[in-house]
Amino acid sequence: MIFNPRNILIINFGQIGDVVLGLPALKAVRAKFPEARITAMIGKSGAEIIEVSGFADEKIIVDRVKLRDGQKFSSIKEVLQIVRDVRRRKFDFVIDLHSLYETNLLGFLSGANYRLYANRENRSLDFLAKFEPKPPREDKKLHLTDHYLNVLKPLGIENAPRSVEIQPRPKDLEKVENLFKAHQSQRLVGLFPGAGNASRRWNLEKFAELARNLSLDENLRTIVFLGPEEAGLRAEIEAKFPPETLIVDKLSLLEFVAALSKLSVLVSNDTSAIHLAAMVGTVIVLIMDKRAPTTYLPLAEKIKLVNNHSIDEIKTFDVLQAAREMLENRGC
Repeated sequence: MIFNPRNILIINFGQIGDVVLGLPALKAVRAKFPEARITAMIGKSGAEIIEVSGFADEKIIVDRVKLRDGQKFSSIKEVLQIVRDVRRRKFDFVIDLHSLYETNLLGFLSGANYRLYANRENRSLDFLAKFEPKPPREDKKLHLTDHYLNVLKPLGIENAPRSVEIQPRPKDLEKVENLFKAHQSQRLVGLFPGAGNASRRWNLEKFAELARNLSLDENLRTIVFLGPEEAGLRAEIEAKFPPETLIVDKLSLLEFVAALSKLSVLVSNDTSAIHLAAMVGTVIVLIMDKRAPTTYLPLAEKIKLVNNHSIDEIKTFDVLQAAREMLENRGC
């Protein structure tokens, strides 16, 4: 079959980490169809990641949280507007990487002649797909990136790179370079103490102890990053961490990405920060419960996992040693 789509819609409604792990699939589609126009339909949280990647020509942003939690009438009205917008664009090929009931239905209503959907048991409306052969059935033991790439196998895409590295925008780099200007002679060690789920958060006192140990090396400067969810931690961090610790908050997502690219190492809980750091090639020390799944971790070479039977059992000494080891291996 000669298959040469010209106007492709790729759907991925995952969170930031899911979107980063889906970038290899998006890049592979771009490489397979270099002349096609590619539009990414993406959740609000991951939209800027798609923009900075450069792998899509355009994006359609859908606020799934607003649709889910908003007033029913308003949500229905917005869904209809999305459907009209998609039909207006006249896509000839839809790829649904996440494959939910609603996204499968949206792909069907798009009017596209070809529809390639992730084959997820009990999650997909597979009868609405229109592409042969079908992708392999979802294997939940696979890494998420490999799952996304498996969706593309019917296109003849095999052995695509499983990771990508993205360059931050110059304007974001300029801002963080000014922010860190006073510390140009020091190596920057970032700490990210937050995580969406309390079970993934290492004790803040242990982060403070780590910072105190790192501050003994005058060639290092410790930076604590706080996202919107960690704003309430600032007073406690100021009280517990060494006074020379630099606390950085209120960065935009892409400014945070640029800041991560300037670090010698990032020490973080299992959260979106590690995916953003991996995306720009930053060295990572990941603090993680042994029971947590590894199928969603960054596929990065420069990452060291420090874990134990529970996250509370992880010792500061072990994290400190991991950070020092990664600093040495980096040649800093």
